[in-house]
Amino acid sequence: MANVVVVGAQWGDEGKGKVVDIYTEYADDVVRYQGGNNAGHTLVVGNEKVVLHLIPSGILHEGKRCIIGNGVVLDPEVFIKEITKLKETGRIKDDECLLLSESMHIIMPYHKRIDIAREAKSGDKKIGTTGRGIGPCYEDKIGRRGIRLMDLIDADTFSRKLKEFLIEKNFLLEKFLGEAPCSYDEIYSEYQGYADILRRYVADTSLILNNDLSNGKKALFEGAQGTLLDIDHGTYPFVTSSSTCSGGAATGSGVSPRAINEIIGISKAYVTRVGSGPFPTELDDFFGEELRRIGGEFGATTGRPRRCGWFDTMVIRYAVRVNGLTGIALTKLDVLSEFDTIKVCTGYTCHGKKLETLPAQLELFERCEPIYEELPGWKQDITSVRTFEELPANAKSYVRRLEELAGCPIVLVSVGPRRDQTITIRNPFSD
Repeated sequence: MANVVVVGAQWGDEGKGKVVDIYTEYADDVVRYQGGNNAGHTLVVGNEKVVLHLIPSGILHEGKRCIIGNGVVLDPEVFIKEITKLKETGRIKDDECLLLSESMHIIMPYHKRIDIAREAKSGDKKIGTTGRGIGPCYEDKIGRRGIRLMDLIDADTFSRKLKEFLIEKNFLLEKFLGEAPCSYDEIYSEYQGYADILRRYVADTSLILNNDLSNGKKALFEGAQGTLLDIDHGTYPFVTSSSTCSGGAATGSGVSPRAINEIIGISKAYVTRVGSGPFPTELDDFFGEELRRIGGEFGATTGRPRRCGWFDTMVIRYAVRVNGLTGIALTKLDVLSEFDTIKVCTGYTCHGKKLETLPAQLELFERCEPIYEELPGWKQDITSVRTFEELPANAKSYVRRLEELAGCPIVLVSVGPRRDQTITIRNPFSD
């Protein structure tokens, strides 16, 4: 039975939500394995736009089990608001379809306050954090001073840990960041209210998931952000705080890497990035503005305008290597339909030397100059095309050239935001 991981192959915002939504039809379990509510998936179902921040996109399909794994950090308030809205719109009819790992870490009010205060203190060295407490929560997880969901739902354990950890957090807030301290009583009261609601969703999700896989069920593993934002393999320090690459699917859900059969990298037909950090193909001109306008390139979570640039095959080849991609899902091909010619970055030079791969050193990455190849555009609407053969000749040539440069087959092409605006070349679940 095929179990599939979906990862972002660029800097996030590649359209993973739509691809996960499509592949969910073939899966039994849909698993979110890392990140927090700093990520957002925008899906168009019929004429309705749905934005999800924590709950797997599979929740939009009846009869699927949705799991939020131990690798995720959970903001209880955001999660509860999300399930409330989904219930109000009839998207969740049965609480048993959604499970939370008992081992996931909980975002606390002091995490958010520290996150915002640190960013404000950083001046021109800002990382571009969303201020939602994700990074500080992961810091506490690695530092072995975090509060897990199993702690939250045990009132005595939660009380003891909160008292202990607030001593350090309030010292940091007051003495270093110049902020007011957090109140134990306020946090305890608020979070015990959350615990009463969350209790019904808590489970040993690793055990349940592995039992499902042993019984022949299929799983779809859903990541957030993208490869170049991975804490280990991204453009550090301009990265997120978790393992966004395919390896994070195993550690963030509690399954063996041997359970994973296919790894699909999601890539736009161009490139975008939110926040600071190197971006060799960024366009600060008419073409960049057109990509942003036509593609609606504004963050689903923050609303921030995304930086836009031409397709970068250095990035995609890196993603193929570190993730072990077995296929690429190419999104937003339709956005390029208005351009007479389209550029593709085929390599970098730095200090006059051609590079083999992305430089790990940030200062070198920022000095990289793209080498471009120019391809003809197709100048016609492709949003109604449903097979690869029906695409205009120049659009097919563009896709095949990207496939050749990436060294990985393109298995899906998206030509619009709706579910049906998709060309499936190979279904990873049917192999």
